[in-house]
Parts: sequence; C-alpha cells; structure tokens
Amino acid sequence: MSAAASYARRATLLAGFVFLYAPIVILTVMSFNASRLVSVWGGFSTKWYVALLDNEQLLHSAKISLAAALVSATIATLLGLLAAVALARFGGFRTRLLFFGAVHAPLVLPEVVLGLALLTCFVALGVGRGFVTLVIGHVTLTMCFTTVALLAALRDCDPTLEEAAMDLGATPPEAFLRVALPQIAPAIVTAFLLAFTLSLDDLVIASFATGPGATTLPMRIYSQVRLGVSPQINAISTLLLALVAVALGLAAAVSYWRAGRNFRGMKTLARSPDKAS
Repeated sequence: MSAAASYARRATLLAGFVFLYAPIVILTVMSFNASRLVSVWGGFSTKWYVALLDNEQLLHSAKISLAAALVSATIATLLGLLAAVALARFGGFRTRLLFFGAVHAPLVLPEVVLGLALLTCFVALGVGRGFVTLVIGHVTLTMCFTTVALLAALRDCDPTLEEAAMDLGATPPEAFLRVALPQIAPAIVTAFLLAFTLSLDDLVIASFATGPGATTLPMRIYSQVRLGVSPQINAISTLLLALVAVALGLAAAVSYWRAGRNFRGMKTLARSPDKAS
C-alpha cells in the first residue's frame, strides 16, 4: 500500500471519529462553562453540577430512569436467559421458528412502531400508564438483545459437560445450574449491562409507555431542550454519558475477561496431552 493511500485511510478514520465524538466533547466541555450562555465560554466552573442538587425535577426523573433501568434490565436478562435456553437446548420444537421470530422482532421493528403497539395494547386493556408500563416497554425493547447475547454464549458451551454431570446423578436443571450457568456468567453480566444502558438512554418507547407521574430523564431533557439549552442540561447530560460509558466499559471488561479465560482454557487443554505423555 502506498504512503498516499495510508494517509488517506488515516484521514478518513480521523474524520469519522471527529464527526461522531466532537459533539460529545463539546457538550462535556460546555458543561463546565461558568457563563449562562451555552455558546459563550465564560471560564471553568462546576457550579452547574452543584445546581443540579436543587433541581428536583431532574433528580426525580433521574431516580425514575435508574429504577426503571435496573428493574427492566433484571427482568429482561432473566427472560432472555430462559429464551436462550429454549432455543439452544430444546432442539427443533414445532413452534421454534415462530418463537425465534417473536423474540427477535424488536431488533428490526422501528421503535416508533413498537411504542405505538405498546400504547395501543395498554389502552385496549385499560391499563394506566406509569412506572409499571414503562418497565414493560423497556423489557420488550431490551429482551431481544439479552437473548442474542446469552444464546451466543450458550452455543459456545460444551453440552457434553452437562451430560457428564447428569451421568453422575445430577438432574437436567442441576446440571445447567452447576455446569452451564457458571460458564455463561460473564455473558449474563454483559447482557444485564447492555439492557441497563438501552433502558437508561431510551426516549421513544418511554414517550409511549409512561405517564405524567413517571417522566424519565431523557424525556425531561428533551422537553427542556425544546425551550432552550441551559447549562444544567449540559451537566446532567454529561453525567448520563459518564454513567453509560462506565456501563459499556464494564461490559467490555467482562467480555475481555471471558475471552481471556477461554483462551487460557484452550491452552491448558492443548498442553494436557503433552503432560500425560
């Protein structure tokens, strides 16, 4: 490859990173702006982060978002695990294709369509919208992602280990809990963090699924930004970005640790015949 082509590739990559992350960097920098005008730099200050402690609306919305994300991520991870077990361990049952499509449908459906479908369902059933319907909407959205992650992890597990455990007297549930579940534990943590992040950032589904008493943080930010961007919005958005970055970093660390553990296990198996000889 010529030097000109190499420079062109690097320039294209740099332009892509700037296009993606420059707005985030600008938002973070302006959250430390001492001026009330978000477009004019008035010096470094953290007063807008301190002012957030007195903003009851934003704090209340943040608590609702965190609670909904924790509850929905827990439920979505559990349901995703059950769906992954059904798809990976129950073979080709009669309705497998229909079940597979139903589980993965939210991956391809536009969020507006999914949110409208949920709203129609809640109205038809006479269910009042609030925190519970918000959790249901987020579980519907995130369960497909947890199922995909856990299904891939289960397919990487060696089923002969569970068969060996059952030969030693364990029941199928006991074999799964004692053999397969520890192997996919990192994938479970990754799936939970992924569902937590998706729920925390969601705006579209929450707009359809929640009511006036359960306004999430993204909905609160969007409603206030329509009236004008304030420095406190920049501050709370930066904190939200930091929380999402921490969650994604933990998920990446768990995936990296899992890959390293699998690699060490393969090296141990490769060396075992030499030791035996």
